[in-house]
Formats: sequence, C-alpha cells, structure tokens
Amino acid sequence: MRLFVGLDLPEDLRLTLGQLRAGINGARWVPSENFHITLRFIGEVDRHQAADLDDALADIDAPAFDLAVQGVGSFASRGRLRAIWAGLESSGALVHLHDKVERAAVRAGFAEEQRKFKPHVTLARLKGTPEFAAQRFLEDHAGLTTRPFTVDRFVLFESTLGGEGAHYTPICKYPLRAFDYTDYGDFEDLAEAYADEAL
Repeated sequence: MRLFVGLDLPEDLRLTLGQLRAGINGARWVPSENFHITLRFIGEVDRHQAADLDDALADIDAPAFDLAVQGVGSFASRGRLRAIWAGLESSGALVHLHDKVERAAVRAGFAEEQRKFKPHVTLARLKGTPEFAAQRFLEDHAGLTTRPFTVDRFVLFESTLGGEGAHYTPICKYPLRAFDYTDYGDFEDLAEAYADEAL
C-alpha cells in the first residue's frame, strides 16, 4: 500500500481550481478529483504498518478550522519546472494539525519528515519545462483567492499508480472536533489555547 495523509477539498473548490487548467505548454494537469492538500507523505507500507499508523492518527485531537486558497506558485529545479500549485492562506491551525500528524507518523514507526511543510494544491506536473513558460500563468493568477471552506476532518489516502497517473482512494477519515470560540475571551486566550494543543 502506498499511503499519504491529507485533506480533501469540497466539490465547489475543485471546480474553481479545475478552471485554471490551461495556458502552460507541456503541463500534465491534475484531474480535479485528485486535488488535495498533503499533510504527510508516508510511502509504501505493509498492512501491519498501516494499522499502526491508523491507530496513531485516530488518537489525534485537534480542532476544526477554516481555510482558503490564496495565490499560485511553482516548484522548480535548475531552471526547470516540476509543478504548478495553488497556495493556501497562512493558518496556524493547519500547521498545528500537520505537526500532530507528523508526530503520529513518527510514533507509528516512520522516520521524521526532513522537508519543510509547504501546504499547497498541486495543479499540474511538468518535466523539463523552462520556468519562463509558466510566467504568464503565474502572473495572471497571482491574485487568486477563494471563499474559506471548513476543514472538519483529515484523511488517510491510498495512492494507486496506473498508466493514466495516480488514483487516490480515501481509506480512513478522522474527524476534527468543533472548536468553541466562545470559550475564549480574546485573541491572546485563543492563541494560548492553540499553544496548549501543541503540547
């Protein structure tokens, strides 16, 4: 099994992002049904490792939160594009959830992730395309913003590779609890509550 932990997206947001899929020669555009936000790539595991990971993820206690897509960008290496993505607004709650997922993965026996967390939705993958080929696309969509959507769960996905690309299947869903803002009097109290969550 090839697994990763992530967030699925609401259908209306998938449709909005799907409308961006044009304007870069050589791009392999991601099907809208595959849009997601990766929290932690796991990789190939056996059934026992998957069960240990499921147990660790099920123990996560974190609040639900709102999130919005904001801007676009690219990953490149040596002047060649590897991917085009839609970015996400800065969110302490998203980082908080990512950190808990990371700790759960380590408790389940997986090595620590060495790459810095860069939350995004991959729109296209490229191979050998020069960076300037996407300049117009990145400029045209730099101001992209969407209405916030509620993140009330995270998901363990299985990734199956095939001739037409990857297919992602949710195999376990983990609910986030409702966050009662009325329990906190002001921003400092709320920030302190999130800090306590991280302990």
